[in-house]
Amino acid sequence: MKASVTIENRVVTHLLAFKLTVVAQELVSRLVQADQGAALATILEVLELESEARHERRVTRLRRASRLPTAKTFETFDDKRLSRVVARKLEELRLGEFVDKAINILAFGLPGVGKSHALAALGHSLVQQGRSVLWMPTYTLVQELLAAKRDLDLPRKLRKLDQFDLVILDDIGYVNQSADEAEVLFTLLAERYERRSTAITSNLVFSDWDRIFKNKMATSAAIDRLVHHSVVLEFTVPSYRTAKAKSRSKSKSKSDPES
Repeated sequence: MKASVTIENRVVTHLLAFKLTVVAQELVSRLVQADQGAALATILEVLELESEARHERRVTRLRRASRLPTAKTFETFDDKRLSRVVARKLEELRLGEFVDKAINILAFGLPGVGKSHALAALGHSLVQQGRSVLWMPTYTLVQELLAAKRDLDLPRKLRKLDQFDLVILDDIGYVNQSADEAEVLFTLLAERYERRSTAITSNLVFSDWDRIFKNKMATSAAIDRLVHHSVVLEFTVPSYRTAKAKSRSKSKSKSDPES
């Protein structure tokens, strides 16, 4: 009897998820009354196939819209180089619960330490769960916001960005921003504050962020909004690219003793 009830509930749950409200209200009871309850197992099987197909189509759409680097996944990420603390935090973040709480992720470290790869991989995991993610170099997104402001279209652009559960800003400190660029970047961070999650990568510590926002008041306000609800990932490891280059150089020296 318990198994039958479970099947009935699962059928109803799927039908409600498909927004088939009347079917959800009527189908199970009518089949049971007609002594056709055994058919519910087959119906459930078909509904689960439909659910899987819908999920895969949604994931395909979300991945296309995310602009995530296709090769930067956890499958290609070398987490053995990370500290235990960072590795553990990444495992927790992969569950995606931080998005429901509008928690930000702040990844700091020198160039080449894997912070961009880690956040891109996290983005791919969230997309696979059916969550909406946008990955963009900070400079590129700032230019789009600036163009929208010039066209008096900034509110619409911000509403569009608000549709994403997570916006990943890569290399927020890579270039110095003009006053106008700093303003639209701050506006974006303020709009998402306590409502949506934002993730950033930066090779600048907070004390150097006045290079981005130009004055101490704006810098403090931006940092405050990012840090208030956040997870900080500090990539204090040697550059992966440098280590790889050294490894290639050693291999070449061993194979060419005259060099």
